[in-house]
Amino acid sequence: MAAEIVNPRSDAGTEGTEEPFDPAFALHRGGKMAVQATVPVRDKDDLSLAYTPGVAKVCSAIAEQPELVHDYTWKSNVVAVVTDGTAVLGLGDIGPEASLPVMEGKAILFKQFGGVDAVPIALSTTDSDEIVDTVVRLAPSFGGVNLEDISAPRCFEIERKLQERLDIPVFHDDQHGTAVVTLAALRNAARLTERTLGDLRAVISGAGAAGVAIAKFLLAAGIGDVAVADRKGVVSRDREDLTEVKRELAEITNKAGLSGSLEDALSGADVFIGVSGGTVSEPAVASMAPRSFVFAMANPNPEVHPDVAHKYAAVVATGRSDYPNQINNVLAFPGIFAGALQVRASQITEGMKIAAADALADVVGSDLSADYVIPSPFDERVAPAVTAAVAAAARAEGVARR
Repeated sequence: MAAEIVNPRSDAGTEGTEEPFDPAFALHRGGKMAVQATVPVRDKDDLSLAYTPGVAKVCSAIAEQPELVHDYTWKSNVVAVVTDGTAVLGLGDIGPEASLPVMEGKAILFKQFGGVDAVPIALSTTDSDEIVDTVVRLAPSFGGVNLEDISAPRCFEIERKLQERLDIPVFHDDQHGTAVVTLAALRNAARLTERTLGDLRAVISGAGAAGVAIAKFLLAAGIGDVAVADRKGVVSRDREDLTEVKRELAEITNKAGLSGSLEDALSGADVFIGVSGGTVSEPAVASMAPRSFVFAMANPNPEVHPDVAHKYAAVVATGRSDYPNQINNVLAFPGIFAGALQVRASQITEGMKIAAADALADVVGSDLSADYVIPSPFDERVAPAVTAAVAAAARAEGVARR
């Protein structure tokens, strides 16, 4: 049965009826962004400088010295936000047109929180090679590429191939942005309970883009152990139904050799990280170790309701803005790209991402508490701290070009 379509306009409908006003539709009418000039074009003199004949001098200079493109165009401060519309929010494969409101939203967050310009690009193909080829051809116009809402496992291949073919930062935010913010919150949760990452065993619900990236990132940061569970249970070496990505994951995770269900794995675990939806039972949460952490990040319904989690966990985080400790990617990606673009980094390294997580955690400082292990996206200290840390890490790792 087709879904009922409700006209969002308050003045729509037949005479004598009135549709309810929906502020979401009102805000989106006409789109959420526009292009704005940074120089005036008030008269023929301005026109002759901004366009012909003045512009020809700049074009000729860039043709002779290609690196000048960073100084005389917007390239060094603009990111392409690229999707194929196959994994949009919790809506799934809704196509490129329907993804545009999200891509516009991403672009304005880049600008508001990182001072970075961004252009939404929704592609009408789901073929991995076609996406890669298209982005490579578009790359001369951009200083970086943010991949967004592309379904797993294709997202891993697309990111890897683009990183191999381009000399600008390529970053799949669904993977790495989530991982950076999760690590920052986890570092502070461990500090609050006088532990280190190495003391913790984590269980991740979800082996998609975010789950795989978080697992790898936590391992790189030094967590004691991490196991990942998909719909069929813990990803382990003895399973014969694993994809190539999950087989690789099984080789580097789950040192404890766990098998069985997600809820089995939670027994005695220090950390639950949910990035899959679904529901975790209260007895499973109760079986976790004392002073545990529950990061239930599914939206709009966390895998563990915060009221339940608070009965057993020392720290509770969600993906929602109406509860404390929101794990929100906007804490990471604007500053990460701003830092990378600032130094014209050729890529975003693991060291740059760890530096971003450390800087984000440090913003909390002495205000650390169970309800404050991660700062608010509206904390004005966040983006500058992440930007500076990422730029410094890029220089230290030898990927900065200025």
